[in-house]
Amino acid sequence: MIKPINDKRIMISDASDFGRVAVMYGGDSSEREVSLDSGKAVLGALKSRGIDAHGWDPAKNNLIEFAGAGFDRVWIALHGPGGEDGALQGALQWLDTPYTGSGIMASALAMDKVLSKKVFSAAGIDTPDYVVINSSGDARVAADELGFPLVIKPAGQGSSVGMSKVFDSDELPAAVSLALSFGAPALAERCIVGTESTVAVLQGQALSSIRIETPRVFYDYRAKYESDNTRYHCPGTDDDELERRFHDMAVAAFAALGCTGWGRVDFMTGSDGVPQVLEVNTVPGMTSHSLVPMAAKVAGIDFAELCWRVLETSITEETASDSVGVAANDA
Repeated sequence: MIKPINDKRIMISDASDFGRVAVMYGGDSSEREVSLDSGKAVLGALKSRGIDAHGWDPAKNNLIEFAGAGFDRVWIALHGPGGEDGALQGALQWLDTPYTGSGIMASALAMDKVLSKKVFSAAGIDTPDYVVINSSGDARVAADELGFPLVIKPAGQGSSVGMSKVFDSDELPAAVSLALSFGAPALAERCIVGTESTVAVLQGQALSSIRIETPRVFYDYRAKYESDNTRYHCPGTDDDELERRFHDMAVAAFAALGCTGWGRVDFMTGSDGVPQVLEVNTVPGMTSHSLVPMAAKVAGIDFAELCWRVLETSITEETASDSVGVAANDA
């Protein structure tokens, strides 16, 4: 069961065609609490639509148990390493169990900020200049090359975990130490001072952009999941040409990494007015503060319908022609 690159919608009208669904959430990454919130929201939404859905926390129940539990497919709501980096996707493919979102390679590429930026550059997609760092010495070299302010972040984390905005050399050691505490290498990135935006991609289509305003130094973990002072504007611009540019770049970045199904592409736009892609998120948050549900709502897609449509991404053209409701790994 290999994930195809083709990413058109396969519509499902009967909840029973999904079979028995596991919503995987929680896990043991630094984003566990957010994942629990996302998973519980998704689980409730799927049940409200008559889907036979059940929660599954791999931190409490292992994949050996899962293999014998009779699930037909998985709605992946695990954020961060272990759920968003290709590891879970590989295990599920080995079990021949369909799952939502991107496949192994695309998930791994998107999670690795160094590799994804190399792909963006090769594809001609604008992304901020960066230097790979493994020490404070590397960061000082990066600062000389890129200047301040500078963004220091782990290469393999999401939700701005371990990320710092650095304004002078005295702040470098602590920022590098924090980033490298999540594993080497880390990334020093030119800080684009301007507007932060994001664009959700659902089944091959870009949704309206969202412009983000936060009183914090940057759109960090607290601004994303805890603060009520963060402001969102959707659509993020009233310039039709710029909105089309966001859409085109989001779909291009998504495709360059081989991503499928659904996800979110984050941007910064500086004073030159040129959007630059920061990263692609293959398992975005689905909490009360999350951005994909916000953009979907503007498109007339309520939360339950969004969760349904994401679940449709677990069905390929090949499996759609089969008896979808038959369990892929019966007990």
